[in-house]
Amino acid sequence: MLADSDPMAFVATARPAAARTFYEDTLGLRLLADDPYAIVFDLHGTTFRVQKVEALAPHPFTALGWKVRDIAATIGDLERRGVRFEHYPGLPQDERGVWTTPDGRAKVAWFKDPDGNTLSLTEAS
Repeated sequence: MLADSDPMAFVATARPAAARTFYEDTLGLRLLADDPYAIVFDLHGTTFRVQKVEALAPHPFTALGWKVRDIAATIGDLERRGVRFEHYPGLPQDERGVWTTPDGRAKVAWFKDPDGNTLSLTEAS
C-alpha cells in the first residue's frame, strides 16, 4: 500500500536554533521551512522534519544515517566543520571512530546532533 508513497524522516529537538544551524550549516541540508512545530529540510529528495519539542531524551541507537561513497573523506569534511565522531567501548573502531563489519563489506561511523540524536555514515561495498 505504501510502496509507491514518498517517505518522510523525523528526529526531535529541544534546541531548535542549534539544530537548524547543525543540519543546515554543518551538514549542508537545504532548508524548506522553519515553523512553530518543526524545521523542515530536503534530505536528497526526502522530507526531513526536525520536530520541535519541550524536552528530549534521545534514543541510544541510530536515528538517521547516510550512505556515503567515501567514509574517510566525509569524516574529514565533517570534522573540519566541528563534528566529533563517537567511540563505543567494546566495539572495534579505528582512531577516527570507524567500525568495519565482520564481513568487511561495510564501514560505519557515528556522530551526534546538538540534542544527542545518534546519526551515522555508512560506506558499503
